Amino acid sequence: MTDEPRWDISFLRVGALATAAVAGVGIPVAALVGGWSAALGVLAGAVVVTAFFCISGVVIAWAGRIDDALTLPAALGTFLVKAVVFFAVLSALPPDGWVDRLALAWSVVVGALLWSGVQARWVWTRQLYYVTPPSPPGLPPGIPRPDPEKPASRG
Repeated sequence: MTDEPRWDISFLRVGALATAAVAGVGIPVAALVGGWSAALGVLAGAVVVTAFFCISGVVIAWAGRIDDALTLPAALGTFLVKAVVFFAVLSALPPDGWVDRLALAWSVVVGALLWSGVQARWVWTRQLYYVTPPSPPGLPPGIPRPDPEKPASRG
């Protein structure tokens, strides 16, 4: 086990569950309103958005474990690659194919907003320490609490 703090990507589970709940409602509604191609578009959109946010979360957490300065380039690079791949996939879909492109597009928009809300709530509800927190019970007085921002010396 490492002494270094780990990046918390627990929001991925919450986002996936929220997406599954919304898709569970959206797929039958899309099937009733637009047919099976619309339902498939909603399902495909939910899968695409979930995959994209999970890939970003994992890549950014990986980059952050290496160095905090790498998180922005990792996020931007990942976004660029995903946007190019998504554009290529959407361009390859025929207008009257097996998936309704309009339903897919709307489910991607709704999914992205949902995931953004999940991430915003996750950030807003995290406990942030602006000063070193007090020592936990059981530590003798005078022993400083380890700084989670600094890796422990190996010597």
